[in-house]
Amino acid sequence: MKIVKFIIFLLFGLMFIQAGLDKFFHFMPTPQLTEEQKKIFGAIMEIGWLLPLVAVVEITGGLLVIFPKTRALGAIIILPVMVGIILHNLKDTTGLPIAAPLALINLWMLIDNISKYKNLIS
Repeated sequence: MKIVKFIIFLLFGLMFIQAGLDKFFHFMPTPQLTEEQKKIFGAIMEIGWLLPLVAVVEITGGLLVIFPKTRALGAIIILPVMVGIILHNLKDTTGLPIAAPLALINLWMLIDNISKYKNLIS
C-alpha cells in the first residue's frame, strides 16, 4: 500500500508541476474555449501577476507533495488552487473527471497528515 500511495502522490505532484510549467512555457495544446471561458481567461490575463503566481504555487506544491517529509505542506499549498479548479469545473463540467480525483487525492493527503496540522490550530 505504501508504494501505491507514493505512486499516486508522485503522479499528483507531477501533474501540478506540469500545469505550472505550462503557464510559463506553453507546451501543452490549448483546448477550444467557450465564450465564457474566454472572458474568464481574459480577466485573469488582465491581472498580470495572477497566472505566474498560480504557476509558482503549482510547481512548489507539486514538488513538496512528491517527498513524504514535505507532503503535508505541499497539500496545504495546493489546496487553494484545487478549490479554484473544483469551483470552475462545477460550472463547466468538462474537466470534472480529472479535477474530482485530484481533489480527492488532495483531501487524502490532508487527512493522512492531519496530525501535523493539529499543532497549527491548537
